[in-house]
Amino acid sequence: MVFSSHIFLYYFLPLSLLLYFSVPVRRRNLLLTGLSYLFYGWSNPLFTLLLLFSTVVDYRCGLVIGRASGDQQRRRKIALAISIIANLGLLGFFKYSGFALESCNQLLAALAGESLAPLPVLHFLLPLGISFYTFQSMSYSIDLYRGQARHIENFFDFACFVSMFPQLVAGPIIRFQEVARQLVERTHSLEKFARGVAFFILGLSKKILLANSCGKIADLAFAGGSINPLDAWFGIVAYSFQIYFDFSGYSDMAIGLGLMFGFVFAKNFDSPYRAASITEFWQRWHISLSTWLREYLYIPLGGNRRGRVRTAVNLALVMLLGGLWHGASWNFVIWGAVHGVLLGGERLLGKRPLYHSFPRPLRVAATFVLVLIAWVFFRAETLGAALAYLGSLFALTPVPASSSLLPALLYTPYHLLAMALAALVVWRAPQSWEWSRQLGPVKIVLLLLLLALSLAVLSMQSYNPFIYFNF
Repeated sequence: MVFSSHIFLYYFLPLSLLLYFSVPVRRRNLLLTGLSYLFYGWSNPLFTLLLLFSTVVDYRCGLVIGRASGDQQRRRKIALAISIIANLGLLGFFKYSGFALESCNQLLAALAGESLAPLPVLHFLLPLGISFYTFQSMSYSIDLYRGQARHIENFFDFACFVSMFPQLVAGPIIRFQEVARQLVERTHSLEKFARGVAFFILGLSKKILLANSCGKIADLAFAGGSINPLDAWFGIVAYSFQIYFDFSGYSDMAIGLGLMFGFVFAKNFDSPYRAASITEFWQRWHISLSTWLREYLYIPLGGNRRGRVRTAVNLALVMLLGGLWHGASWNFVIWGAVHGVLLGGERLLGKRPLYHSFPRPLRVAATFVLVLIAWVFFRAETLGAALAYLGSLFALTPVPASSSLLPALLYTPYHLLAMALAALVVWRAPQSWEWSRQLGPVKIVLLLLLLALSLAVLSMQSYNPFIYFNF
């Protein structure tokens, strides 16, 4: 089930809110957990068993870690190891086992030709959001072990934390210490609920009106084969808008839903395409993932405590793993490696890019171009397709005569309007976080108009993917 669907908007959400505010306060976490399992299991009920497994393992490990006395350090270490192995094992089996075996077969074929039989490769249906909830659940055990959080006794409170449907399948990744008190006691007010509704409408509008429109342009460009540079740049800019509005729109809707149910989640996007360096970009893009990688990978590797060179290596390694987290493909590994090299290079230069002497508008433009080039690997389905598209960007490949038909499909008035509006929102519009703080009559009318327009467009759209559901 996705937020931008009729079943969610017209049935699931209204009924969930009605039930939530009808039951006693002490039963609300239990109800929210049940609703979340219904939401998650809508497409495939078997997925809920994996979610339950991860939840039970980390709850039990958390009890062991939290209850262990000072002389039981070995028990705490074993419990932590079980939590990490179980979650990474779950993630690795369903997401990376096929990729690992295929890579082994390719290596064996290159070394031994056809003299060795290929290893059997099984492909599993990737459970929705497994990358998000395993990271979130595992961080609970790690924070307990570090003494940064207190364990929770009530199983359903913990299950609510792991499975909460507003952020279950595509984040943001919520650390337990951020919502620990809210799970036990949280406030509900008309002001908080109204801001949540505003967040949700803004996110829905980003998704329906901007992300989907730009996504059609990107699909046309990437399906065009060898195309001229102008069309290629237009297509990759469209994809950059699509993935930003798709994911930031989902995050806005998740934050808004959280507010409706009394939870306050942290900001996940901070106008990343206004960044003037790759370092700044990663301080603004998918903040919850960046924070998770910093806390649980970068700092344990040594962080910035061992000199600039080691810091640069740590950054590159973390981004390499961050790329692999997004998907079991060499394209994602390369995407992470590109960002890792850029981050490491900036760290060697004192957190400054090579173009740090440029005026800020030019630094923002240069950073955006670097991000665009990296997005090619993220969007292309194969490494060969990514290299071919890069060739089109820089006029390195011959353009067949048939590509002259593409501009008629790309530069329609509707597409140009969508791109112009997307650019305006990206670089000039206020952020949802600030805009929704104070809601007056004018903003309320605007929100109602956006909601009506989004629902009308949704009723006519057949193209409605959520990119981050794939991760």
